[in-house]
Amino acid sequence: MKECQHVAALPHPEPAALSETCLECVAAGSHPVQLRKCLECGHVGCCDSSPLKHASAHCRESAHPVMRTLEKGEDWRWCFVDNVLV
Repeated sequence: MKECQHVAALPHPEPAALSETCLECVAAGSHPVQLRKCLECGHVGCCDSSPLKHASAHCRESAHPVMRTLEKGEDWRWCFVDNVLV
Protein backbone atom coordinates (compact mmCIF):
# COMPACT_ATOMS: atom_id res chain seq x y z
CA MET A 1 0.00 0.00 0.00
CA LYS A 2 1.41 3.37 -1.05
CA GLU A 3 1.73 6.00 1.67
CA CYS A 4 1.47 9.76 1.37
CA GLN A 5 4.11 11.98 2.94
CA HIS A 6 2.28 15.20 1.98
CA VAL A 7 -0.37 15.04 4.71
CA ALA A 8 2.15 15.74 7.47
CA ALA A 9 2.99 19.11 5.84
CA LEU A 10 -0.60 20.35 5.66
CA PRO A 11 -1.54 23.45 7.67
CA HIS A 12 -3.60 22.94 10.81
CA PRO A 13 -6.35 23.89 11.06
CA GLU A 14 -7.12 23.41 7.40
CA PRO A 15 -7.84 26.59 5.42
CA ALA A 16 -11.38 27.80 4.89
CA ALA A 17 -12.87 27.30 1.45
CA LEU A 18 -12.26 30.38 -0.70
CA SER A 19 -15.64 30.01 -2.41
CA GLU A 20 -18.77 27.85 -2.36
CA THR A 21 -18.37 26.68 -5.95
CA CYS A 22 -15.76 26.28 -8.67
CA LEU A 23 -15.24 29.87 -9.81
CA GLU A 24 -13.37 28.70 -12.92
CA CYS A 25 -16.46 26.72 -13.99
CA VAL A 26 -18.66 29.76 -13.38
CA ALA A 27 -16.35 31.92 -15.52
CA ALA A 28 -16.33 29.29 -18.30
CA GLY A 29 -20.12 28.80 -18.20
CA SER A 30 -19.69 25.18 -17.13
CA HIS A 31 -21.26 23.28 -14.24
CA PRO A 32 -19.09 21.38 -11.71
CA VAL A 33 -20.08 17.77 -10.98
CA GLN A 34 -18.57 17.70 -7.47
CA LEU A 35 -16.38 20.10 -5.54
CA ARG A 36 -12.93 19.63 -4.01
CA LYS A 37 -11.03 21.95 -1.65
CA CYS A 38 -7.25 22.37 -1.63
CA LEU A 39 -5.98 21.71 1.88
CA GLU A 40 -3.07 24.12 1.52
CA CYS A 41 -4.81 27.28 0.29
CA GLY A 42 -8.58 26.62 0.31
CA HIS A 43 -9.04 26.86 -3.48
CA VAL A 44 -12.31 25.20 -4.54
CA GLY A 45 -12.31 23.37 -7.86
CA CYS A 46 -14.41 20.83 -9.68
CA CYS A 47 -13.59 17.11 -9.65
CA ASP A 48 -12.15 15.05 -12.48
CA SER A 49 -15.67 13.88 -13.39
CA SER A 50 -16.42 17.50 -14.31
CA PRO A 51 -15.65 18.57 -17.88
CA LEU A 52 -12.87 21.02 -16.95
CA LYS A 53 -11.21 19.22 -13.97
CA HIS A 54 -10.17 22.38 -12.12
CA ALA A 55 -9.15 20.69 -8.82
CA SER A 56 -6.47 18.55 -10.48
CA ALA A 57 -5.42 21.52 -12.64
CA HIS A 58 -4.95 23.54 -9.44
CA CYS A 59 -2.69 20.80 -8.07
CA ARG A 60 -0.52 20.79 -11.21
CA GLU A 61 -0.28 24.60 -11.32
CA SER A 62 0.24 25.24 -7.59
CA ALA A 63 2.06 22.07 -6.47
CA HIS A 64 -0.53 21.72 -3.66
CA PRO A 65 -0.99 17.93 -3.60
CA VAL A 66 -3.85 17.19 -1.17
CA MET A 67 -7.53 18.07 -1.46
CA ARG A 68 -10.71 17.05 0.30
CA THR A 69 -14.23 16.50 -0.90
CA LEU A 70 -16.78 19.23 -0.21
CA GLU A 71 -19.73 16.95 -0.88
CA LYS A 72 -22.27 16.54 1.92
CA GLY A 73 -22.08 13.16 3.64
CA GLU A 74 -18.55 12.51 2.38
CA ASP A 75 -15.35 12.86 4.41
CA TRP A 76 -12.22 11.89 2.51
CA ARG A 77 -8.99 13.42 1.21
CA TRP A 78 -6.96 12.62 -1.90
CA CYS A 79 -3.30 13.16 -2.73
CA PHE A 80 -2.90 13.89 -6.45
CA VAL A 81 0.86 13.27 -6.33
CA ASP A 82 0.69 9.83 -4.70
CA ASN A 83 -2.75 8.91 -6.14
CA VAL A 84 -4.02 7.65 -2.78
CA LEU A 85 -6.80 8.37 -0.31
CA VAL A 86 -5.31 9.91 2.81
